Amino acid sequence: MIRITNWKQPIELQGKDLERAIRSALGLSELHPMTYQIIRRSLDARRSTARGETCTGKDCFFYVYTLDVSPAKEDKVWNKIPRKVKEEWQRLGDTPRYAPPFPASLPAELTGAGLRPVVVGLGPAGLFCALLLARAGLKPLIIERGKPVEERTPDTRLFFTEGHLDPESNVQFGEGGAGAYSDGKLNTLIKDPTRRGRFVMEEFVKAGAPETILYDNKPHVGTDRLQIVVRRMREELLSLGAEIRFSTRLDNILTLNGPDGPKVSALVLHGPDGRQYEEPCSHLFLGIGHSARDTFQMLSGLGARMEEKPFAMGLRIEHPREMIDRDQYRSYAGNPLLGAASYKLTWKSETTGRSLYTFCMCPGGVVIASASEPGTVVTNGMSNYARDEVNSNSALLVNVLPDDFAPYREQAGVLSGAFYQRELEKKAFALGGGTYHAPCQTTGDFLADRPSAQASFGEVIPSFTGGVTPANLRELLPPFMADTIAEGLAPGGPFGRKIRGFDRPDAVLTGIESRSSSPVRILRDDSFQSNIRGLYPMGEGAGYAGGITSAAIDGMKAAEAFFHTLFPVSSSEARS
Repeated sequence: MIRITNWKQPIELQGKDLERAIRSALGLSELHPMTYQIIRRSLDARRSTARGETCTGKDCFFYVYTLDVSPAKEDKVWNKIPRKVKEEWQRLGDTPRYAPPFPASLPAELTGAGLRPVVVGLGPAGLFCALLLARAGLKPLIIERGKPVEERTPDTRLFFTEGHLDPESNVQFGEGGAGAYSDGKLNTLIKDPTRRGRFVMEEFVKAGAPETILYDNKPHVGTDRLQIVVRRMREELLSLGAEIRFSTRLDNILTLNGPDGPKVSALVLHGPDGRQYEEPCSHLFLGIGHSARDTFQMLSGLGARMEEKPFAMGLRIEHPREMIDRDQYRSYAGNPLLGAASYKLTWKSETTGRSLYTFCMCPGGVVIASASEPGTVVTNGMSNYARDEVNSNSALLVNVLPDDFAPYREQAGVLSGAFYQRELEKKAFALGGGTYHAPCQTTGDFLADRPSAQASFGEVIPSFTGGVTPANLRELLPPFMADTIAEGLAPGGPFGRKIRGFDRPDAVLTGIESRSSSPVRILRDDSFQSNIRGLYPMGEGAGYAGGITSAAIDGMKAAEAFFHTLFPVSSSEARS
């Protein structure tokens, strides 16, 4: 196999045209047998020309490819490639694939009723943990406090349109996790030597995600398609013998004293009929998400070791999609091959000492009501696969440190960060008029420290799904947060210099964005177990992930760690 790297080609070159270009680069005729796979594709939007290409117009946009090509008579093909080109390209063996750390067939005593792992939470971590367990023949029991995604969606729409919040079925809780109502972004910064990330992408594609997620630099599925993917993966789990109990909440964990301390012995579950019951359990995989504050409280009461964790909070900001597209794509704006443009901005204020950055950017999306507790307002962003809404939005976040929520420590202990989040969410509810309408303000009014009025809104119309109340968001935010955001959005300031028009006075701000990550970390050892043995904290809620892909990978690692206890391996192999 020949790996072609740093291969720059016009964005219009796709399908058969791309194949012909690959053949030309390798000196192959159209009849020469050849297969190829796109490993990576990133957009080069600089004003430059590709090697050997003529650029027409002032802008030249290209895709930079990494390709694996397998031609017939590969040795002969490779020998004809110029030496200088060979210095950039490589000869490879077969592309390595993820190898699950369990044997093809488990002993009968491990697949019977005596060893039935329980997975709590059917977000990305729980989904992929359960998938590995089920494919090993263990038939896990899966507990999900929310509803199946096809029932969850009507509940979220009812909240958007009527303000009827179901605390157990909403944007935060239910099959697919919080990521099921976002943009379905799958990019991650973690390295992937074991190919777990590739495995996650391949499983999503098998379940209906677009094949482009396998190679695009910024892959996304979109909320509409992600819900289809989740449903199909659920169907596979059921076909493998897993049992899923929806609308079932984990209320407590019962333990027995063991030689290494307390050990999981049973669960207290709250069923859909409103009754509590006990379920035997010796191995519990906890993928509860970053908003399960009641579960955090229960774990703290049990003595599970936890620690405070820094996080970030702020507002959602909206601009016209066409404006962002023009700035990022210039003369290519509106090109259907590119779709809606994304951005990522970061800056640190010397005045406040805080970082300001964009997060969960949703091109061509909307701002959605994301509360999971009564009497609170929470915002998030969502895009469908087409990314064709009028506005583009992103979270505008300021880092929050443990000292910021220290005043709540005496009252809330290790959960003081969650308490701090909730207090600001309650303030947002009050500022929105005591309804689930979100307080909203134009950037110009925010900078002038004056409340917006309905007439203040200009070209940018708020998209918040629950309706908005014009307000002064400085009454919501603590000074360090408000001052950092104001400095970043000042006319001609750091963000306006990076994206033309980002500092426009009619850009819309909506609050509060409070659920960017978990406020706690549930501590675990090298075996992925808590000090409560048999308890495997995992994913974003446990403080070990930050997005769909990294949460899925962490769920896989938790399942692998469990298999390593059954089939011990060397410590170096286990750490990989």
